[in-house]
Amino acid sequence: MSAVTIRQIVDAQRGFFRTGATLPVSFRLRMLRRLREAVRRHEADIGQALAADLGKSAYEGFMCETGLVLTELSYMIRHTRRLARERTARTPLAQFASRSFQKPSPYGNVLIMSPWNYPFLLTLDPLADAIAAGNTAVVKPSAYSPATSAVIAELIAECFDPEYVAVVTGGRQENAALLDEKFDFVFFTGSQGVGREVLRHTAEHLTPAVLELGGKSPCIVDATAKIPLAARRIVFGKFLNCGQTCVAPDYVLCHSSVKDRLVDELRREVRRQYGEDPLNNPDYGKIVNEKHFHRLVGLIDPDKAVIGGQWDQETGRIAPTVLDGAGWEDAAMQEEIFGPILPVLAFDSFEQLYADLADRPLPLALYLFSQDKARIREVMARTRFGGGCVNDVVIHLATSEMGFGGVGESGMGAYHGKVGFEAFSHTKSIVDKKTWVDLPMRYQPYRKGLYGRLLHLFLK
Repeated sequence: MSAVTIRQIVDAQRGFFRTGATLPVSFRLRMLRRLREAVRRHEADIGQALAADLGKSAYEGFMCETGLVLTELSYMIRHTRRLARERTARTPLAQFASRSFQKPSPYGNVLIMSPWNYPFLLTLDPLADAIAAGNTAVVKPSAYSPATSAVIAELIAECFDPEYVAVVTGGRQENAALLDEKFDFVFFTGSQGVGREVLRHTAEHLTPAVLELGGKSPCIVDATAKIPLAARRIVFGKFLNCGQTCVAPDYVLCHSSVKDRLVDELRREVRRQYGEDPLNNPDYGKIVNEKHFHRLVGLIDPDKAVIGGQWDQETGRIAPTVLDGAGWEDAAMQEEIFGPILPVLAFDSFEQLYADLADRPLPLALYLFSQDKARIREVMARTRFGGGCVNDVVIHLATSEMGFGGVGESGMGAYHGKVGFEAFSHTKSIVDKKTWVDLPMRYQPYRKGLYGRLLHLFLK
């Protein structure tokens, strides 16, 4: 799509927003219901597209993408009327007589740029929040998941006029053209490198943005953890979508007293969940492209692989791999892995663990397996991360009741549910001053006697 066409879409949406058509809550709810019904109708098409792009089974595709989109849409349909209401605020005595209130208002024309790893979920979830908040939207799915992008384009065109919601497909040229336009708000999910470029462009226009990035999310296992259960849940979260999950446990930090037990259980769980030959498991996905595949193969140290380490370039599959005895200097520890490779590091001291984590970029997620309540409170207080779980992994993002987002290098801002509505809204603070009385103390000439005493009474 040419830059001229993209500008025409943006201009048309800006004009449509100015008509006020998106402001009534009834309109927003009608659009949300229309989108939900379209997702339901296209469930099979979505599943087939996810299988084509990432090798996801129909079960996993619905569990991790389509079903979560339906959940977010249903949440917004139930709660948008409440979220869009004006909220009365307390009025200071000095502003008598008046009413103070806060009014959520849409930003206007928003841009949503989504990644390839969960291409349907990470496109439609923020779109649901944007529609609920009353915006128009340009959606830009990833070029690395073309089948899903095509389904999204078809689904959106079926539901909405392009002056309201439009899909722009393509690659870097289209991304650059979009970022050159002035939007009222930008929502980006992707890598830290591209996130920096997005932020540079939004800074040119002083455009607010939410960045959902990634990072090396640690999984801490202490000596009190229920090791078999920890291993089962870690294997689930790590190798889901072949490890191509922004909140996957990137590596394990295990107390040395239970490290060998954990490694044994991890090996057992890989076999239990993926079979003796994961490369031929029909429910196990694939690496998105050849470039990413070769990068991941280069991170595998065969001397430390206690299970896995095999790959099939023709099918784009890498077996679930556990690296025992890994160290901070290993290749797999120098960057976010974003694939089915799990390094296991040992530690002896929590004080040293805190120091090691403090020296590294802030992660999108952190996970802790422990039965020690005091230790749980301490770890949650002394570490910085976007969000996480205690005695589980990944599931904190699968809810509309809490915001999801990063901190520091792993992102800024959050969304999902109420937090998502607020992310796509500007809240106006308004004072409605009454006209039946007008206190004279603020006007010149100033009188320091009675008015001065009243001023000190009001402002204290």
